[in-house]
Amino acid sequence: MKMTGSQALMKSLELQGVEVVFGLPGGAILPAYDPLIDSSLRHILVRHEQGAGHMAEGYAQATGRPGVAMVTSGPGATNIVTPLCNAYMDSVPIVVITGQVPYAAVGTDAFQECDITGITHAITKHNFLVSEAQELPQIIHDAFYIATTGRPGPVLVDVTKCIIDPNNPRSEMTWREPSEHNLPGYNPKLKGDPELIRQAVELISASERPVLYSGGGILKARAAEALKALAELTQIPVVTTLMNRGGFPDDHPLCLGMPGMHGNYTSVTAMQRADLLIALGVRFDDRVTGKVSGFAPQAKVIHVDIDPAELGKVRRPEVAIQGDCRIVIESLIEQLKDLGQEPKDRNQWLHTIRQWQKEHPLVYDTWSDGPLKPQLVLEKLRDNTPDDTIVTAGVGQHQMWASQYWKFNYPYTWINSGGLGTMGFAVPAAIGAKVGRPDKMVWAVDGDGCFQMTAQELVTAAAEQIPVKIAILNNAYLGMVRQWQEMFYAERYSEVYLSAELPNYSQWAEAMGCVAMRVDTPEEVEPAISKANEIDDRPVVIDFRVDPVEKVFPMVPAGASNDDIVESPLRNNL
Repeated sequence: MKMTGSQALMKSLELQGVEVVFGLPGGAILPAYDPLIDSSLRHILVRHEQGAGHMAEGYAQATGRPGVAMVTSGPGATNIVTPLCNAYMDSVPIVVITGQVPYAAVGTDAFQECDITGITHAITKHNFLVSEAQELPQIIHDAFYIATTGRPGPVLVDVTKCIIDPNNPRSEMTWREPSEHNLPGYNPKLKGDPELIRQAVELISASERPVLYSGGGILKARAAEALKALAELTQIPVVTTLMNRGGFPDDHPLCLGMPGMHGNYTSVTAMQRADLLIALGVRFDDRVTGKVSGFAPQAKVIHVDIDPAELGKVRRPEVAIQGDCRIVIESLIEQLKDLGQEPKDRNQWLHTIRQWQKEHPLVYDTWSDGPLKPQLVLEKLRDNTPDDTIVTAGVGQHQMWASQYWKFNYPYTWINSGGLGTMGFAVPAAIGAKVGRPDKMVWAVDGDGCFQMTAQELVTAAAEQIPVKIAILNNAYLGMVRQWQEMFYAERYSEVYLSAELPNYSQWAEAMGCVAMRVDTPEEVEPAISKANEIDDRPVVIDFRVDPVEKVFPMVPAGASNDDIVESPLRNNL
């Protein structure tokens, strides 16, 4: 069948099961937008290419299917670099298609030319520059395979304009179904080595103070049920990193919650006192370990990860198992059951943990009549939304409070930027999540600093009738920066104040087609949330005016040991 490269591109996306593309047309990619009209694909027209990338990420994290974005060359391509890097750091499967100048013009500094494959070489799982129309079906086939297998990640496909332009002879091609993948050197290993699994089982059986240290790899491997089965079989408590909130239910008696710099006391201390860490789909991130030499000093380590580059990168494990988390956990369960032994008596360890939970709860000021507390807002949001509400967050204090105070009992309901820490992530990610899961309520918890970076995508949401809900925890500051300046820079507040009155968020939101509310007092919080929940035909923005001096606790100071965790001074009032 004869067709053009642009027609082949659309057909290739349809063959991959793509339902929606987030994008913005421009010169180099323009020929691909003509056959898009006749395709089965839904296109979401964004207001900035960064928004397209984060929407693709939100879609991917909410659905488990790869997100797709399509933008033009030059600034269109460079504007999507941040989402590519974000997806790379957080192992999110997205495929980004960029236009490129005609092949004959590559290297001539043509209008809107840039070497996007060179720019993104270090922040994509793989990228392609396509200069032959005949190659498009196979390359798109390979791109989705690479993005979604092994350790997921972003793949970029840069398409020269000449092979998609119907007026150029180079775009003529004969359609051929893509074949099997011929990718030398790429062969993800899924099953763990049986001997290493046996060694891991021996360590688990012998341990008295073990902790299951679970990360984002649990969600990527669809291993939440397997993790729960392993915890219940062994009676080992579970910590869920920022990237695995919801991967183990918060209401489960074995759940310790989030560890790390702003993790709760029990989770942090349990890891410090453990004699065995069973690390599943984690990368021993510095925000979790604190000072590496002081991290879990008495613990032996079993490390399971599908990416061999992570094994031993930060902490040398006693047993390192390369493989898919779900498959390896299921193998561990099978061998543990084959032992025929009762779980080791860890009642004393669990008793100690429960004492820590009782003596060191999260706490904030609920006694004074001061300004509205952000923690209260999150508790009210949590308690007045469905249990399976999808929550997205930007980066900063609001992100940490959301992770601390929301109760995540379902996987794939918490979407945030972890590794790269990208401000502006929440709004477009919420839009992408809602597109992927229209049956779910989606709330974005954002800060005023983050909101100002990508708020224009609410125009996209309004135009496309995507009813996301945005809670701005507005403290008029770059809150986390202010907290560090107060605690570590002698209260020298340098370039951190954003203004309490500029912009007027309600008027701005209304101008973008949203329903807008402003909340100043605790009494107004619940009615505003209830009103927002009733609106299902357009986006809603609530400007919560919260305490500008509130800080996130607990906190492990940067570079310090987790043993140096700082709790809220208000704990003395308990």
